[in-house]
Parts: sequence; C-alpha cells; structure tokens
Amino acid sequence: MPETKYERKTKADKPVLAICYDFDKTLSPDDMQAQGYIQSVGYDIGSFWSESNALAEQNDMDGNLAYMYKMIEEAEGHFVFNKDTLARYGAQVALFPGVNEWFERIRSFGAEHGVIVEHYIISSGLKEMIEGTEVAKNHAFEKIYASSFYFNERGVAKWPAQVVNYTNKTQFLFRISKGVLDINDPGVNDYFSPDEMRVPFRNMVYIGDSDTDIPCMKLVNSYGGHSIGVYNPDTEDKSKVYKMMRDRRIKFFAPADYSEGKELDSLLKAIILKTAENEKLEDMYYRYQKEAREVDKPADAALERQKKQELLDSLAVSKSFVRTHMLIKQLSAFDSFDRDLCADLCRIAVENIQVKLILGDKDIKGFYKRILEQADATAAYAQTVAELLGGTQ
Repeated sequence: MPETKYERKTKADKPVLAICYDFDKTLSPDDMQAQGYIQSVGYDIGSFWSESNALAEQNDMDGNLAYMYKMIEEAEGHFVFNKDTLARYGAQVALFPGVNEWFERIRSFGAEHGVIVEHYIISSGLKEMIEGTEVAKNHAFEKIYASSFYFNERGVAKWPAQVVNYTNKTQFLFRISKGVLDINDPGVNDYFSPDEMRVPFRNMVYIGDSDTDIPCMKLVNSYGGHSIGVYNPDTEDKSKVYKMMRDRRIKFFAPADYSEGKELDSLLKAIILKTAENEKLEDMYYRYQKEAREVDKPADAALERQKKQELLDSLAVSKSFVRTHMLIKQLSAFDSFDRDLCADLCRIAVENIQVKLILGDKDIKGFYKRILEQADATAAYAQTVAELLGGTQ
C-alpha cells in the first residue's frame, strides 16, 4: 500500500474479525441523548424528539442534522455546549449487562484461537458522547464512526462535522474491509483484489437492533458475513428481530446481554472458531489459485505478445488518422513492451506518415513517451522519435 498521511491498516498475518456495533439500543438500552441531556435542557424525552422530527420534516432536513441543531440550540442559556459537556453526558449513559467486560474478553478469546478481533462503532449517535463512556475510555473500539460536531477555537460546538445515517453507514464497512479508516481518505475507492482485503466481508459481524441497521446487515449478509439482531433482555420484545429475520436481514438474534456464558457470548465465540478454520481453507484456496496462475503465465504472455504484434502490424499500414488513434488507444492498454516491439513502434512512428504527423497529439505523444522509457535509447529510430517528440508542443 502506498505511503499516505491517513491512518491505514495493512493485512495481518492472522485473520481479522471486525465486529461492528450500532450503539443506541444495541449497547445501551436507550438513546444516549435521552439519558441526561434532554432532561437537562428542560424537555421531556417525547417532546424533544417530536420537535426534532417536525424540524426535519418542515425543512426537508436530515433527521440527524435536525437533532444535532436542536441540541446546540436548546443548550443555550443552560451550559456551554463543548466536548467536555458531551463527554460528561456520555459518562452517564447506561450500558446493557456485560458490555463493560465484553470487548476485552472477546478479543482475548479470538487471540487464543489465532484470530485478531477488532471492535468498531457505526452509529447515528454522537461520537463525543460515545467517547465519554467508560468502555471507550478503556480503548474498547478500534474506531468510532458516529455523528460529530465541529468545535470552534474556543471549543464550542458550532456545526455538524460528520453525520452518520442509516444510508451512509455502509461506507464505513468498506473502509474497515480495506483498512482505509480515515473518513477523508480517498483510498477507499482503490481496487483491492479479494486476497488483499484486510477484513473480507465474510469476516465481518454487524450487531444492531432496528431498521436503521438494515443496509449494513444486508451488505454483510450478502458477502458471507454475520448479521445479528439484538433486543432488550428486560422487555423481551422480539418484534423487530422477528421482522428482520423474516426479511432475511439477519442470520441470528439474541438478547442484548453481553455477559460471559450468555447467548450472545456463545454466538460470537462460535463465529470466531468458524473464522479460524474457514480462513485456513481460504489461504489454501488462494495458494492453489496463485500456483495455477503461475502455470498459465507463459501461455498468457504468448497470447499477449501476439495481440501486440497484430496491433503493430495494423499500425504500420494504417492509412487514416482515426484508425491510428484507435490502434494507439488499444496499444496503450498494455503496461509494457519488450525491446523488439519498442524498436518496431519507433520505426513505425518514423516510416508511417500517418503516425509521424500526429506525434504531437496528446494521446500519441503520451504513448510514445512511455515507449521511449522502455526502448533502447541508443537505437536510431528511438533517437529519431525522441527528437520528433522534443519538437512537438
């Protein structure tokens, strides 16, 4: 992977299992804003969300942007709305049973079985509040992807910096898969062959509780990963997970009890064990595939050279500028040419007037500059082409 200013992770010598979590009602029984903040600005919970939703509807506004705006607005006159304030409210957020011990325990179990386990948050909640929780302070998460604020030079929240909603959550799965973790890193668009993926989707687990998690669940499922729906163990209301199961959004469901020995604990340990064994088979598959490709290389190389020679022969007798451009475009698709072919291409550029007259055209000039880098610089035709190119604008 090329050098970059961004945070990236490279493929490890052991399989990596990425467990991705929603936060509200997945790790915590309620919305984080409803566990102290809403009450502190003089609202009851229902009224705050009703007004926030109305603001979004009346202004064609994203619902998350609406609640973030309302949080800033309602804090005025009550307290300074900064990172420290949000972290204090985050520290008040209740967590489901077993959450505090869960992350390290699952990491340790993975390590015992040759699997690197990493935990990620992908949430529409607030990053600054999540960072204030005890588990985040204890470095439970590899990365927290969540909505967040821009803070001015005095540290006061002024504007949304990042908004995470159910439709854009999936981008973070691709970042995790490729190890391209920074939200501004364009490397997420780079092509990675399947055997180069740091975390193949088959080695992803997504844990969520509701419809807002469906795009991520669907994506993970479709590529062989594991989606898990959780429900509140106190209310035992399974209506949402039943619906997600019927709609084939999840493969499993369990109470949101993260204690050792509980159903969720057993389920994740089974997934880790499966990952450990399955990756041995995947490694074997890619090894056999590579060996087969090595055997095919001579034949493929011969076919490629034959194709190049056919294009050169056509270029040598080309009688039109349009056809010459087309042939150069086809030749440009090849990365390299041997010395003999380079010599022939240089000869054609000198002897075929159709080629010679358009050496200054952008595509032709670019192609021949590349050819000169691979050609014998002392050859007569190569020297002539270099002189012709030097005189073109």
